[in-house]
Amino acid sequence: MKKIILATILFFNFLYSAQVEELLWPKGETFLTFLEKHSVPLKLYYDLDGEDQELCSEIQTNNRFYLYTDDNGALNQVLIPISEDIQIHIYKDHNNKYRFQTLPINYNEYSETIAIQINESVSQDILNATGDVTLAAILNSLFNSKDVDFRKMKKGDFVALQYTQRSYLGKQLGMPNIKAAMVQINGKPFYRFKNEKDDKYYDENGVGFTQTFLFQVPLTFTRISSPFTNKRWHPVLNRYRAHLGTDFAAPTGRNIYASSDGKIEFVGEKTGYGKTVIINHGNGYKTLYAHQSNFARGTRQGINVKKGEHIGYVGSTGLSSGPHLHFGMYKNGTAIDPMTVLTKPKIEGLEGKDKVTFIANSKNIINIFDKEMNNENRTTPTRLDRVTDRSDVNIF
Repeated sequence: MKKIILATILFFNFLYSAQVEELLWPKGETFLTFLEKHSVPLKLYYDLDGEDQELCSEIQTNNRFYLYTDDNGALNQVLIPISEDIQIHIYKDHNNKYRFQTLPINYNEYSETIAIQINESVSQDILNATGDVTLAAILNSLFNSKDVDFRKMKKGDFVALQYTQRSYLGKQLGMPNIKAAMVQINGKPFYRFKNEKDDKYYDENGVGFTQTFLFQVPLTFTRISSPFTNKRWHPVLNRYRAHLGTDFAAPTGRNIYASSDGKIEFVGEKTGYGKTVIINHGNGYKTLYAHQSNFARGTRQGINVKKGEHIGYVGSTGLSSGPHLHFGMYKNGTAIDPMTVLTKPKIEGLEGKDKVTFIANSKNIINIFDKEMNNENRTTPTRLDRVTDRSDVNIF
């Protein structure tokens, strides 16, 4: 515990030092090449256990990170956020030896309720009002149904949103979390409300929606050997751990299939993950298939694949204790639990007391939206720079 306290003191000294540089993680940079560049012994990485080494592979191009160098230009500390909840911290201890740890991100969270009158287009007007292009992409995914056609929106229609946003060191962290949304099509309102109990969206009457963008389990597996964990305290190791994916145990050589339609954007070796395939599915979704023994014939960067198409074989390449598939899923650049998305398509509705409470809360939010739309001095949303710059977010 003394080591944790010491590292935390160093961490706060680091945050408020005038010598901290804010940088973007370069394209093609790996954790090992970063250590080499800054003359940090590679032993720091190779002494890590498998989970922490995998975590180092989660650093994405254009992630912002924070570097502190001494008067001679040598690396003193570095802080690398890798999700909305956890960050890598490398620092020199009092013996001038580099140490590695993962720390929770102590973020702030603010709420916004806004109404935007359409003047140019939904995406452009949301961007103009909030400075956040991802809000338009998320809104589009919520209303991806037959009854809502954004192309039929007219000038003067409204979009209303209630959402929360995390911030860290004065900048936006991760994606906004939309709690409620309304779009007008020729003056007719359509609603989506998030039910916090199951993290799903329903209309104002508690009726759910058919999922139109579905993923399937990418292989026949024996068991889940390691579930997704965003941040947890390990009582034996006395430090925070994270596992940003689901590990499916299976024999070496078993077929791996694309979880959904998409375009392969990476085929090759990734430090820690070994032989890896990454597929971009659009709508902000990407999937990662790691530790493969080999790739299927024809699997290459740039090709389109269909759901269920053979892309590789189970193995234990990279840092792996045995044959399994590490399956990662990302929404707008943020790692999410794949098991929350691997579901069957069906229309669900709330029932009983849950439905009564949900409808009452929805009516309150509708009243708030109405007041905001009728208010000439509408709320001006908070505008902060992003901690992570996602240039591949799809908008409409």
